[in-house]
Amino acid sequence: MSEDWNTKYGPRRVRRDPPTLDEAIFAAAGITEDLEAQAEIAAALMGMPLDVVQAEVKKQNRVAARTGGVTRVIAGEQGAQRAVVVERRVVRRLATTKRTGT
Repeated sequence: MSEDWNTKYGPRRVRRDPPTLDEAIFAAAGITEDLEAQAEIAAALMGMPLDVVQAEVKKQNRVAARTGGVTRVIAGEQGAQRAVVVERRVVRRLATTKRTGT
């Protein structure tokens, strides 16, 4: 499918943002614990040279080992952190039907 196509509402475009290096490494870490394999996966996702990605993977592994970091936060656009909050709202309706006399 091409990037632009025509619909009955006019032309439409899809914006495709490649992942950041941190996001690619985070995804690779979820797949495997082997640092070499993480670097290969992240390099394939990013289309970057393997040696550049290996250095970043090792750096992030050292930081995580020092801080005991198990959780990571991925920053969204403009550095804002993304959070998902799921709430269930219960709507109670009172039965206010009037009874007619018998």
